[in-house]
Amino acid sequence: MKQIILAAPRGPCAGVNRALEIVEQALQKYGAPIYVNHELVHNRYVVEDLTRQGVIFSREPESIPAGSIYLFSAHGVSPTFRARVKNCDLHLIDATCPLVTKVHDEAKKFAVHDSYIFFIGHRGHPEVEGTMGVTKMHLVESVADVAKIDLKDISAENIFVLTQTTLSVDETTDIIAALKHKFPQIKTPPAKDICYATTNRQKAIKELAQLCDLILVVGSRNSSNSNRLVEAAERSGAKAILIEKLADVPESYFTNVKTLGVSSGASVPEVLVQQLISELQKMFSDIEIQNLEILKEKVIFALPTI
Repeated sequence: MKQIILAAPRGPCAGVNRALEIVEQALQKYGAPIYVNHELVHNRYVVEDLTRQGVIFSREPESIPAGSIYLFSAHGVSPTFRARVKNCDLHLIDATCPLVTKVHDEAKKFAVHDSYIFFIGHRGHPEVEGTMGVTKMHLVESVADVAKIDLKDISAENIFVLTQTTLSVDETTDIIAALKHKFPQIKTPPAKDICYATTNRQKAIKELAQLCDLILVVGSRNSSNSNRLVEAAERSGAKAILIEKLADVPESYFTNVKTLGVSSGASVPEVLVQQLISELQKMFSDIEIQNLEILKEKVIFALPTI
């Protein structure tokens, strides 16, 4: 191996940084334990670190001691779950990403008389569960799902489409095109639902794919945006693998690799990327490290009252 190229932007987005800062401030102000409804972000390193600091992850607010601090993760929650928490004697702090809240607000707006909403997302993902709890929606996961839709089941005058914020940009474009072909009158939000960070990281890794023999994406298996980075790289013709650490990569993968690309999901601390680079430098001597920066991100989200 002669060269490693680091994609930029990569790593934590503004929504993740905001959620982590909220937890940090809550721990400083109230002390441990702090309860969170779900993994704050989808990264094992972060979750284990928060657990060591006294964060407890619990989906059952009724079982939490009265007066405790309870925090909603960055993925957001459904109105039904929010109501459950409000019925408990808990101090609620909302760390929902503002871009997820935007989609929830759009769902409320579109949920008017005689309307039908398609939601593009991955079944079982906490963001999808939260958003689909806002109002009645029809989940679409693929172009094949669009083909299965029976037109006779939809008589609504107003038809809308919303999306999960961490999807593949290319795949979502294909699904929306299929929906528009079937429902020419379908309406989309004024601004795209896929978040800026997801879009930017996929754009960077597509360019990275043109330069590299292999791409390592640092991220956890349950991270939607990290998995989408692997898919984007593969769509662009590169061999890519999702890893948490260098030990996850079979040595055979490095055979004949001259240029290695590295990126990371939006919930991955930069320390994990730097640790990977350090280990690679020990494994391969005289490696040249370069950055492929397609743009600078300056997005910052305001914090709620803690």
